[in-house]
Amino acid sequence: MKIADILELIEAKVANSEICLERTEKFKYAFASDLMSDVLRLKCDNTLLVTGLCNIQTIRTVEMAEIKLIIIARGKKIDDEMLELADENDICVLETEFSVYKVCGLLYQKGILPVY
Repeated sequence: MKIADILELIEAKVANSEICLERTEKFKYAFASDLMSDVLRLKCDNTLLVTGLCNIQTIRTVEMAEIKLIIIARGKKIDDEMLELADENDICVLETEFSVYKVCGLLYQKGILPVY
């Protein structure tokens, strides 16, 4: 599933660079967690992260895990420091009012697979 499709599905907005909308990769897997230590254990290509954790450690963790798309749930907003680090590392960040549970359910209905 492409970023533009995900954006529409979960009624999100791009928090950082609009370049994210031009990206062509398709995401096949999703992982939902607020525990960044669990995210570091992932070794799965084409994976996106759904989380309610909105701090600089989230961006640093997905950088190390080589994840290119984060969905920040529950209406949380990234700050300028997170924005800058995400842009530097070519990480797209989407913000949605939906809960983590609802985002995961919608993605699953559209064929996004769980990592586990």
